[in-house]
Amino acid sequence: MRHDVRHEILVVGGGPVGAAAALALHDAGFDVALIERGSAPPQCKPDEYDPRIYAITPASQQLLADLQVWQPLVAARISPYTQMKIWERGPAQALKFNAADAGRAQLGWIVEHGLIAHALWSRLNTLASDRVALHIEAAITHVEFSDEGASIELDDGRRLQARLLIAADGAASQMRAFAGIETLQWAYGQRAIVCHIRTQALHRKTAFQRFLKTGPLALLPLADGRSSIVWSADDALAKDLLGLDETAFRQRLSQASEGVLGEILEATPRIGVPLQLLHASDYAAASMVLVGDAAHAIHPLAGQGVNLGFADVHTLVATLAEARAARRDWAGARALARYARARKAHNLEMLALTDTLYRAFRHSLPGLRAALGFGMSAVDRIAPLKSWLGRRAAQA
Repeated sequence: MRHDVRHEILVVGGGPVGAAAALALHDAGFDVALIERGSAPPQCKPDEYDPRIYAITPASQQLLADLQVWQPLVAARISPYTQMKIWERGPAQALKFNAADAGRAQLGWIVEHGLIAHALWSRLNTLASDRVALHIEAAITHVEFSDEGASIELDDGRRLQARLLIAADGAASQMRAFAGIETLQWAYGQRAIVCHIRTQALHRKTAFQRFLKTGPLALLPLADGRSSIVWSADDALAKDLLGLDETAFRQRLSQASEGVLGEILEATPRIGVPLQLLHASDYAAASMVLVGDAAHAIHPLAGQGVNLGFADVHTLVATLAEARAARRDWAGARALARYARARKAHNLEMLALTDTLYRAFRHSLPGLRAALGFGMSAVDRIAPLKSWLGRRAAQA
């Protein structure tokens, strides 16, 4: 006999955004089940740094603090950055942000994916018997949506039902496909090359980014004094860079970064991640909403990917909790549409901005790149504009 289990909310996808959603919903008083097709994230080893890193904004930091996982991250390792320098040609001409421009002690924090995932799951495990059900290594074989709720079947025969399903299962979202939600998307023809480097000069809690014709290069400060690089390169160049031995790669990276941190002494093995833009036509359907990469994927040049997902979580949980407190149908079309309107407008703005910057710095019109480079120097001299940009960068 098949055993059906009912919850108020099902969250599909146990990455940082999905795990944060499950925790935030629990803390708001909802009965939640989290379904993850993989295993729970392991604890990070002290001497091994995850190559996948996030530039966490103050808004995302506040969410993680509210979820009681920020202090464990601080106790492990995080790297606050207090400055950011962005340039196209010549670091001396960089647009410079200081934390003071945003009225903060720091602009943000560089935190590894594995650390965040483990911290979130560690707290989830302490709550597993308190209105949070965890289903790991669970494949979903069938989904049904209706105005009354959502029902999913797992590969072991279990069926879970809920008033609302939250899809946090990534850019290739199975739940989005089941709901028939279409997407606008295209591949950039680029890969983000990621690794960690040790350099001659100290990073001084500074994040660096250079715009190259073939894609932006970011050097982000790590807690142990090294820097993490995210080098977005056209596919042909990326293939070349990934195939180089370490010495040759360090030489190419030193040239591309214009020696901003001196000689590059060591580089860890590289990985390459295909880049794309994706935006769902709808963030909500009958008894379902999308959050994180299931709703939007963005070019990494602005470092806002996971921050947009955390902002989705914050807005969604606040919307559901407010509707419930007012004795309205918190999983109904009206509440879900309110969430969708708020996040869709904000995320589209960020997607448009990053895509425009990406295309502007690849544009071949004579003089345009020089004008953009001059624009960075000009903005650096206009204090109110710099302050506004600094504050905007602190939000997801």
